[in-house]
Amino acid sequence: MNRLKALTEQGQAIWLDYIRRDILENGHLAGLVIDDGVTGVTSNPAIFQKAIGGSDLYDGDIRAQLEAEPELTVSELYERIAIRDIQLAADILRPVYDSHEAADGYVSLEVSPHLARDTEGTLEEARRLWSRVERPNLMIKVPATPEGIPAVEELLAEGINVNITLMFSMAHYEDVAQAYLRGVERHPDPSGVGSVASFFVSRVDTLIDRQLEELGGESALQLRGRIGIANSKMAYQRFKELFQGDAFARARARGARPQRVLWASTSTKNPAYRDVLYIEELIGPQTVNTIPPATVEAFREHGVAAPTLDADIDEARAAFRSLRECGVDLDAATEQLQSEGLAKFAQPFDSLLATLAEKRDALATALAGETTA
Repeated sequence: MNRLKALTEQGQAIWLDYIRRDILENGHLAGLVIDDGVTGVTSNPAIFQKAIGGSDLYDGDIRAQLEAEPELTVSELYERIAIRDIQLAADILRPVYDSHEAADGYVSLEVSPHLARDTEGTLEEARRLWSRVERPNLMIKVPATPEGIPAVEELLAEGINVNITLMFSMAHYEDVAQAYLRGVERHPDPSGVGSVASFFVSRVDTLIDRQLEELGGESALQLRGRIGIANSKMAYQRFKELFQGDAFARARARGARPQRVLWASTSTKNPAYRDVLYIEELIGPQTVNTIPPATVEAFREHGVAAPTLDADIDEARAAFRSLRECGVDLDAATEQLQSEGLAKFAQPFDSLLATLAEKRDALATALAGETTA
């Protein structure tokens, strides 16, 4: 049995947390869709930095763009390259989108991380990217900051699909879910509106584990590796309350779909933990797990697909209580993680633009030499 496909039998969608031109053109992504049941793709500035800045795969594209428009800005050059990748991925996933009647088959493209504190700037860029990509199975990624939340509601009300990212806490989740409910309520026909709420997992353990180790003591150390999963399970319980209850009844009757929770940051950062920990412990219906390539391979090799999201809920609540008793402030930690997450996306985004500037200048010089030769 294909272990990845077994996840879909539990009602969970698998999205690839990776994009690069070669896997779009050589059939690799199409193979993951057909053979492994992958039904979506996510991207972020760090992924694009590695893809574009860390390889020569795009040099031909950069050269062609500059030959056609020598005065092209670095930002426009990046956007054209990224949009082409997103379009290729969306086209590969379009049969999934069509066969699932718009319930799956999405690819995500993030607004600039520098707009995370700018509601109007986020709206303007999201609308522009939506128009330029021209694919119904695109999701625009918007961070779950206080400034991002009103943008999320407005975009959904306009019929633009949204992947809300950098969620770390129950408070973040509540804000995002309520924005979705308000957005689809305002849309005249929400049946075609797609959205996921990206809840980060392993980064929570990375920070909380460090705080627990600083505290020391048996009660603190026993909580290591447990809080990220407990946090996610609590978010899933709230998802069920909201989307299987009265709060969603009117929108459901109008054709709206539940906003699935998407588990993000699911690669294991601590080598002491099982490499598929954040896949195996978060399996449940109406969810998405976005998985990087190395974790895809690991789960295909030795992952166990069994329903786990609704298991051990009392233990998850007890872990929260024990964390408070140890003096660890989870709310403060998750706010710190969101701020750090914004910085972790801004830095590779800026690095990518700097790399593109170097490539542009070098190619422009070479083209000028060829012209005068």
